[in-house]
Amino acid sequence: MTTQPLTSSHPSQLTLKFWGVRGSYPVPGSATLRYGGNTPSLEITARNENHTFTLILDAGTGIIGLGRELAQRAKAMRGQSGGTPIEATLLFTHLHHDHTQGLPFFTPLMIPTARLTFVLPDLYEQNPQEVLAGVMASPTFPVALAQTASGKQFLTLRETGVLLIGPEGVRADYPPLEVPANTLIVRALRSYAHPQGVLIYRIEWEGHSIVIATDTEGYVKGDQRLIRFARGADILVHDAQYTDEHYLGLKPGLPSTQGFGHSTPAMATEVAQQAGVGQLILFHHDPNYDDETLATMELLAQKRFPNTRTAREGMEIPLGHPADEDHPRAGAQKDKPRRPRPAQWVSQKPAHA
Repeated sequence: MTTQPLTSSHPSQLTLKFWGVRGSYPVPGSATLRYGGNTPSLEITARNENHTFTLILDAGTGIIGLGRELAQRAKAMRGQSGGTPIEATLLFTHLHHDHTQGLPFFTPLMIPTARLTFVLPDLYEQNPQEVLAGVMASPTFPVALAQTASGKQFLTLRETGVLLIGPEGVRADYPPLEVPANTLIVRALRSYAHPQGVLIYRIEWEGHSIVIATDTEGYVKGDQRLIRFARGADILVHDAQYTDEHYLGLKPGLPSTQGFGHSTPAMATEVAQQAGVGQLILFHHDPNYDDETLATMELLAQKRFPNTRTAREGMEIPLGHPADEDHPRAGAQKDKPRRPRPAQWVSQKPAHA
């Protein structure tokens, strides 16, 4: 959380930026240049005339670049009135390796003036703070999470919980509750369609909403609990890791991935249609898929739900701007559509993390 004037002329804004979009494990290389090969990390920024709040979802390898960017922003503002420390809330959907593997290299962890709030899902028999600390535990990492220089607080959140991020700080609460003004609201829904479970989040800020539904698997006629949860959201970010052929085990050399806890674009579009969302973003790409495969999946999804895009590193979507060339309305396609070709795989190893 940072309190500072809003430099834009717009009174309120909610912005989503993708720093890592790949599932399971990172895949750098020429075959993933367009969409990116880093594992999941998203940045959500909420602004109005008086406040700016930074929310980071998950800490895959994408968080490494985000950490550098946050440090650069803070350094650039030091010359301004009073400067600004790094203040951010790190919200985790679950604690599987591909959603935590970038945390040890998150630069703000090592900055003494940084103030970080970790919000962990209450999904495990073990204390979730202990699970997260294991990512940086000896002998596999030289510096323990508790030994890093930044200021840290830890909260847990479970299904039906509400996270409130405001001028007075960050707290987890449960309905019924009163929400103060200037508060970023995060609502939680537990999905059981992934090993050990996962929390799906709905982020709300002054009339705008974003739903993050990663690491979840669809149901016949759509996941009705998720559909109700996502109803009317401006943006739905939905897991779409597998093609139909891969999911069903119809691709030579690749086993069926039913039950792995991940979706297909068809499952994602079913939720988007029934929930009446403004825009669908396909997310958590399989590491075996190259850029052309993802482009093909996007075009097929757009036949079912036209306002669909495929998440790629660096993609930024602002809500709260007028629909002009600099800030197109959510779902506007700025890229020229590419003609699909038969799917190509980077490797032949199944992934299901």
